[in-house]
Amino acid sequence: MRLGVNIDHVATLREARGGLEPEPGFAALIAEAAGADAIVAHLREDRRHIKDEDLFILKKIIKTKLNLEMSIAPEIINVALKVKPEQATFVPEKRQELTTEGGLNVISNCEKIRNAINKLEKAGIYVSIFIDPDKQQIKAAKNAGAKKIELHTGRYANAKNKIQERKFLAELKTTAKFAHSLDFSVSAGHGLNYCNVLEVAQIKEITELNIGHSIISRALFCGLGEAVKEMKELICQ
Repeated sequence: MRLGVNIDHVATLREARGGLEPEPGFAALIAEAAGADAIVAHLREDRRHIKDEDLFILKKIIKTKLNLEMSIAPEIINVALKVKPEQATFVPEKRQELTTEGGLNVISNCEKIRNAINKLEKAGIYVSIFIDPDKQQIKAAKNAGAKKIELHTGRYANAKNKIQERKFLAELKTTAKFAHSLDFSVSAGHGLNYCNVLEVAQIKEITELNIGHSIISRALFCGLGEAVKEMKELICQ
C-alpha cells in the first residue's frame, strides 16, 4: 500500500501568521524520508494555503511523486502545465468550504473534464479524479478518459455508528472492485486517521491512500517523521 502525505495544513499554519514558516517543502522532505510514497498539495483558486511557488519548490526538491490536487479552472490548469507534477487529481472546489466536501461530479462535467485530461496528458501529467464511491460516477470517469480514480472516504470516516460504518465500508469495497474491473488504478482518501484507516487499507483493489490532516495533527505531539512512519506501518500490515 502506497501512502501519499498531504502537506496543505503545514501551509495553513504558515498562512495563519503570514510569515515564512513552517515551510511545506521541508515538511515534504521529512515525510519522504519517513516513508511517504508521494507528496500531495492542493492549489486552491483562492490560494488559501499552498501557493504557486510552493509547487515549483516541491517539484524541484522531492524525489517521489508530486500529486497536485486541483480544480479544472483554466487558471489552475495553466499552473499545472507549468509545474508539471507527476500526477494531477481533479477535485471539486467551493470557496466557503473548510475542506473538500464530496467527490467531483463527473456526470455533469464530463466534457470539461475530458478536455482537461487531454491537456494535462499531452504534457506528460498522469490524471486522477476524486469521486464519491458511486458506480455511475465511476462510469462517467471512464467515459471522460481517466485512468485513475480516488474514492472519497468521507462517508465512512464520518459514520456516526458501527452500522453506518459497516455500510459505507461495504460501499467502498463494492465500488473499488467495480472500478478495478474497468481497469482503473484505485486510490482513496478523506477523513482517514489512525483509528479508521486499517479497514480501508485492507481493500485489495485500493493501492494508495492519501492522508493529510490526521498525520499533521499527530505530528504536533510526536514529530512529522514519526507520524508518517506510524501511518505507513499501519496501512502496510
